[in-house]
Amino acid sequence: MSVPNSSHEIRRTFLDYFASLGHEIVPSSSLVPAGDPTLLFTNAGMNQFKDLFLGLEKRPYTRAASAQKCMRVSGKHNDLENVGPSPRHHTFFEMLGNFSFGDYFKREAIEYAWVLLTEVFQLPKERLWATIYLDDDEAFEYWTRYLPPERILRFGKDENFWEMGDTGPCGPCSEIHYYMGPLEKQTAEGVNRDDDYVELWNLVFMQYERDAEGNLTPLPKPSIDTGMGLERISMVMQGVQSTYDTDLFLPIMARIQALLGHTDAERQAHYVGYRVIADHLRAATFLVGDGVLPGNEGRNYVLRLILRRAMRFGKQMGFTQPFVAQVAETVIDEYGHHYKELEERRDFILQALAQEEERFQQTLDTGMALLEELLERLERQGQRVVPGEEAFRLYDTYGFPYDLTRLIAEERGFTVDREGFDRAMAEQRARARAASTFDVDTWAQRYRDLDVSSTFVGYDYSRLTNVPTQILAIFRDGQRVEAAHEGDNVEVVLSVTPFYAEGGGQVADTGVIETDYGRVLVTDVQRAREDLWVHFGTVVEGTIRELENARASIDVERRWDIMRNHTATHLLHRALRNVLGEHAEQRGSLVAPDYLRFDFAHLQPVTHEELRRIEREVIEHIMADEAVTWEYMPRQEALAQGVTALFGEKYGETVRVLRIVRADGSGNGHGRVYSAELCGGTHVVHTGQIGPFVIVSESSIGSGIRRIVALTGRRAAEHIRDHLDRWNDLAATLGVPPDRLPEQVKALEETVRQQEKAIADLRRKLGAFQVRDIVEQCRTQVNGVPVVAAQVEAMSAEHLREMADLVRDRLKSGVVVLGAVSNGKPLLVAAVTRDLADRGLHAGTLAREVARIVGGGGGGQPTMAQAGGRDVDKLPEALEQVPALVRRMLES
Repeated sequence: MSVPNSSHEIRRTFLDYFASLGHEIVPSSSLVPAGDPTLLFTNAGMNQFKDLFLGLEKRPYTRAASAQKCMRVSGKHNDLENVGPSPRHHTFFEMLGNFSFGDYFKREAIEYAWVLLTEVFQLPKERLWATIYLDDDEAFEYWTRYLPPERILRFGKDENFWEMGDTGPCGPCSEIHYYMGPLEKQTAEGVNRDDDYVELWNLVFMQYERDAEGNLTPLPKPSIDTGMGLERISMVMQGVQSTYDTDLFLPIMARIQALLGHTDAERQAHYVGYRVIADHLRAATFLVGDGVLPGNEGRNYVLRLILRRAMRFGKQMGFTQPFVAQVAETVIDEYGHHYKELEERRDFILQALAQEEERFQQTLDTGMALLEELLERLERQGQRVVPGEEAFRLYDTYGFPYDLTRLIAEERGFTVDREGFDRAMAEQRARARAASTFDVDTWAQRYRDLDVSSTFVGYDYSRLTNVPTQILAIFRDGQRVEAAHEGDNVEVVLSVTPFYAEGGGQVADTGVIETDYGRVLVTDVQRAREDLWVHFGTVVEGTIRELENARASIDVERRWDIMRNHTATHLLHRALRNVLGEHAEQRGSLVAPDYLRFDFAHLQPVTHEELRRIEREVIEHIMADEAVTWEYMPRQEALAQGVTALFGEKYGETVRVLRIVRADGSGNGHGRVYSAELCGGTHVVHTGQIGPFVIVSESSIGSGIRRIVALTGRRAAEHIRDHLDRWNDLAATLGVPPDRLPEQVKALEETVRQQEKAIADLRRKLGAFQVRDIVEQCRTQVNGVPVVAAQVEAMSAEHLREMADLVRDRLKSGVVVLGAVSNGKPLLVAAVTRDLADRGLHAGTLAREVARIVGGGGGGQPTMAQAGGRDVDKLPEALEQVPALVRRMLES
C-alpha cells in the first residue's frame, strides 16, 4: 500500500484503517453542537460522543472513528491574534479521532496509534516521542514495547491529565510528538517546549470519575478518546514547516494571490495577511455551511469577528473590490467532495458572505464618522490619548478594527491606550469563556444511575388516557423520597407513560397521574435519559407512594392542538424550501397548543407574494388529506434516502422518519412523498385533520434568520372569524358593503393626501411670512457673516428644514440655526450657504456643538445638518451661543 501524502488521502487512510479494526465510521457532526448549550462550537472529536462517555446514551457500537470539523477561538493557544503570525495556529481545523466506549483501553489505543504512524504512514520511529502522566506506569509499560524508555517522558497534570469538567469522567493522557529538526539535535528537553517537536496525537484514557469533593473513583468501563489534527499530520507527511504550506491551504492562498495580482515576493511580504484570510475564510465557509450567520451575539459574533479581521487584512494588502465570496468558492471546491454540505449550500454560503462584506463597508463608514467625532471631542478637552475603552467600543459594538483606529489616530497626532483596549478585550473574552464552559447537566445527572426506565406509549392514540402504569420513583427538592403529600412539588418516574416529553421544539403534554390515594397535576415532562421520562407536577390530592399502581392521562384536546401545529410545521418547512430555495432550512421552532413558530435561514424579508405562495401550498396539502406515516430506521440509511435532519438537533443511531404522502390512487398505500424529516414528535394521522391554516406574521429575528408565526385548527378559525368581524364592522362604519371596503379606503387615502398637500401649501406660505420676520429681527453680523439664530414654531423636522432653507435663500450668504420643540424635545437645524461652507464653516459641526448644550447630538452635511436633545429649557441658551460658535469656527 502506498504511503498517503495529500491531506485527502491522509483523512481517507485514517478512517479506512480504523474501519478495518472494527470501528464504526461516524460522519462529522455540525460545528454547532447539537443539544449541548454549554459549548459555543464543536471543539473536539469527542463532543458528539459526550453522552456516550457519560453513560446517558447507548449506541449499537462500542468503538468509533471520525474526521470531525472543529472550531476554537479562545484559550491559551488560539487567540485570534496568533492566527497569521504563528505557522501552525488555526480557528477551524479537522480532528481525526478514534474512540472506545468501554471496549478497548490503553494497550490497544497505543498499539493502534503506533502501527498507523509507523507502518501505514511510515514515519521514522527515531523521530517519535511519547509523553505520559506522572504516575501512569501502565501506559509506560505499553510504550516500552515500541520506544526506548528515554523517549517516554512523564509530565504533570497541566500537560497529561484530561478532565471533562469540574466533575465527571477524567483520566491521564499520552501525547505522541514528532521531531522535525536535525536528528543530532534531538533531546528530551525539547519536548513540550521547542517548536521542532510537533504534538501529533493525544490519547486520552478515561478511567476515573471525579466527584464534587474531588475524589477519583475508577470507572467500571474505562474509555478511550483520541485526537490528531489533520493539519499537523499533513504538515509532517508533506515535509513542510508550517501547516499553511500544506495542500489544505495552498489552493486557497493561490486564489488570494491571483485575485490580488501579487508576485511571489509580494505574497511572501504579506504572509501574515495571506494566512489570516485563508484560515478565517475557510472557517467562515464551514460555519455558514453549518447554518451560522454573522451577528452580534455568541457564535454569530465570532463569525462576524473573523470575517471582518480577514476583510481588514484584505484591504491592507490591496483589495479594493469584494473578494470574500471568491476565496470561499475555492474552499468549497477543495473541501466539498468530503463535506457535501458545502457543495449543496454553495449559493447560500456565497450570498451570505458577500452580504457581510458589503455590510462591513458600511460599518467602516459609520466607524470613521464615530472616530472623527471622538477625536474632535478629545481635542476640545485637550487630550491626545484615545481611551482603550473607547477604542474597544468601536471594535466590539461597531466592528471597527483597532489597527484602523490606531492608524487614523496617529495621523491626527493621537495615541491609543492599548493597555486599556487589551483589558476590555480580556473582560469580553472572560464573559465568552464563561458562556461556553463544558460541564455536566446536573439535573439529568441525578437520574443517570437510577436503575429504572420508562416506556412511552404516546404515539398510540388509543392509549392517551387512563393508561395503567406504576410509580417507579419520586423526587422532591432534588432528593428521592418514598412518598409525597398534597401541596408537594414533585418529579415522578412512571413505568409506562403516554406523556410526550418536551423535545424537538414541541412542548410537553400536560395532564394527571392518579392512584387510589392521590392525584398529581402534571405541568411539564422532560427526558433525563434516552429511556427515562420525568413528570414534573404538584400533588393536588392525597398522597402518592413509590411502587404504587397508577393511571396516567394527558389533556387530549390540548395534544390534538399541538399535533395539528407540529404536522403543519413540516408542511411549512417543505413549502418554504420549495418557494424560497433549499437554503431555507429550519433554524428553530416552537410547537405549542395555541400557535406554531418557525425560524428559518433566509437573507432577506419574504415578500407578500412569496408568503401567499407558501401559505397556499400548505393549504393545498391540508385539503388533499395526505397520509402522515412514520417508521424507525438506521440514521445513516435515512440520511442516504434524503430525509431531512434538522439544524441543531441531536439524533441517535436509530431514528424516527416522518413522511407526508399523497396517495397515488392505487389503494396500496403508495404515493408521492411531499415531506420526509427525522422527527420524534406527535402528529395527526392525515393532513386534513389540521383544519384551517393561516400565517399571521413574518419577521427578522437576527442576521439571516427569519420567523413565521402561524395558526391551525381552532385558533386559525377564531383568527379568521375575528378578522372577518373587524372587516365587516369597518365596512359598516364607512357605510359601504364589505366587498367595496378596499375601494373606499383608497378614496379616503386620496382625500387625506389632497388635504395634506393643501396644508403643506399653507404652511409654506405662512413660513414665508415667518421667515421675513425672522431675518429682520434675528439677524446679526459675525466677522462680516450674516448669522440668524431663532426659535420658531414647526410641526416637524421636515417643516423646520424647509424654513431653514427659506432663510438661507433669503440671506444669499450666511449661517442659519433654527430651533423648535417637537414632541416635547428640542429639535435643531443648521444651514450654511455654499460660499461659507467652502471657507470651512460646517453645518454638521455647528449643529453638533449647539446640540450639546441641550444634552444631545447630531450632524450632517457641510451645508445642512440636523440635531436633537433632551433639555427643552436650554434651547434659548443654545441658540444664543450660535454667534459665538460661528465666530470661533471662522477664526480657526
